[in-house]
Amino acid sequence: MGKLVMVIGAAGLLVILPSCKVTYSFSGVNISPEVQTYSVQYFPNRAAIVQAQLSQVFTDALMDKIQSNTSLNLSSDGGDVHFSGEITNYETRPTAITGQETAARNRLTIRIRVQYMNAIEPELDYDTSFSRYEDYDSSLNLSDVEDELIELIVENLIEDIFNRAFVSW
Repeated sequence: MGKLVMVIGAAGLLVILPSCKVTYSFSGVNISPEVQTYSVQYFPNRAAIVQAQLSQVFTDALMDKIQSNTSLNLSSDGGDVHFSGEITNYETRPTAITGQETAARNRLTIRIRVQYMNAIEPELDYDTSFSRYEDYDSSLNLSDVEDELIELIVENLIEDIFNRAFVSW
């Protein structure tokens, strides 16, 4: 009788387990197995100050992050998950004022509005703005440090956007 119960229990588990949806990841990425493709629309720069390469740098960096950290395939015409949006702010302003009313540090800030749509799990959709900044010494011209600052800011923005879409801690 005990062996019969064990056999029936094991058979029941074999029937039930294939219908369970469990995903494991050491990177923290949590994507439904049904999601196979992604698409990224070009992010136009709608900020008052337009930095010429920023739209392309940001769009490419987002595609690269998804490609290198997931098994999703790029789709040109709307993937299972889709990113779109725009650059809404690009500005530099003083942050630390010295005793002579001059700035000791300046801050470059970039804000991006992102619409994320997940066709498989629409409850994960979001429309959010992400903002990051980097400070630089006021004795430097922005043009001298701009490329490096943009690279750092975009890297942090991409990490925030990627985590919001694919990492559920």
